[in-house]
Amino acid sequence: MSKAEENKALVRRFMEARAKADLNAIEEMMAPNFISHDFFPSQQPGREGLKRRIAEIAATFSNRRRFIEDQVAEGDKVVTRYTLRATHDRRELMGVAPTGREVSYKAIVIHRISGGKIAEEWGLTTSESELMGQRLEQERIERELIEQELGLARSIQQASLPKEVPRLEGWQISPYYQPAREVGGDFYDFFDLEDGRVVVVVGDATGKGMPAALIAEATSNMLRAVAQALGSSSPGGVLSRVNETLLARIPDNMFVTCFYAILDPKSGSLSYANAGHDLPYLWQSGEAQELRARGMPLGLMPGMDYEEKEITLQADEAALFYSDGLVEAHDPKGEMFGFPRLRELVAEHGEKRSLGDFLLEKLYTFTGEGWEQEDDITLLTLRRSASLS
Repeated sequence: MSKAEENKALVRRFMEARAKADLNAIEEMMAPNFISHDFFPSQQPGREGLKRRIAEIAATFSNRRRFIEDQVAEGDKVVTRYTLRATHDRRELMGVAPTGREVSYKAIVIHRISGGKIAEEWGLTTSESELMGQRLEQERIERELIEQELGLARSIQQASLPKEVPRLEGWQISPYYQPAREVGGDFYDFFDLEDGRVVVVVGDATGKGMPAALIAEATSNMLRAVAQALGSSSPGGVLSRVNETLLARIPDNMFVTCFYAILDPKSGSLSYANAGHDLPYLWQSGEAQELRARGMPLGLMPGMDYEEKEITLQADEAALFYSDGLVEAHDPKGEMFGFPRLRELVAEHGEKRSLGDFLLEKLYTFTGEGWEQEDDITLLTLRRSASLS
């Protein structure tokens, strides 16, 4: 056998041992000063670096096979073109999770032979680019799944919001809701009590995204269930009961603010209690008055009592309920929209039938083009008509 054929045979045995992860055979065939200019930049160049790479491949792929397609030997060098096939079923490699599918990589490797041992190697392979392609494909699939899940969650949340605004003679109710993400932690609701009274609720669960949305929906459902089960005319009593129920079901780092009001459409009476929510405004004759009532957020502390207040809306008066996504919005210079600005706008323009739309226009003018919404925004306007029934 010629020297060239001996060298080619040595390389074939070396590559077969690598496919089988036979580290003893590999050790025997490498020269003491072996250097590898390998396919993977992270691999150390010496003998130990190559053995670690082989062990890593063996721990990642099963059913490994190398198919030599061509070999050329000249002098002390052997050039080999081959295909590697294996099943990626054991662990992640370069950010690519195991798929259980067979993969195929093509490679060209050059070995230098010295004293009947393999002293040096250089290689090029499609494995790194193909692994990167697989990782990008996995990331694309994961993004699509997340987008589908978020889309479904948004549909569910939208379905949980009131489908219709109550039609009350002599009243106009105008809600607006826009989450900062696909789903949000704000909520609002309307539901009927005895004698034609209507409950109006606006709330905000801490945080954003899916966790806040789940807590918001749970709280809204609790408020409705407790109020209708008790037939209660006490806003503070409902908040107190829901607070105790929510404490056992909410994570320690979360809570819910909520403004709960009961409207008697005939008399215009609005009784209310507040669980730490931003203070609504009552517009009367060019002035904006805060609707104050003491109370801690829901799910924060046990044994809470909630102060109750009552007002009467007269002809053409309005109440504005909102969440902090409005007042905490920032302009490009970092200035906050703020409570003083909101109160001034309500006082000066509270007679507008579309007060919510007017405030949103002012908000978008304030934040400017390209504004990325920072928090969920909820607005709800309750207005009594000028003509009393």
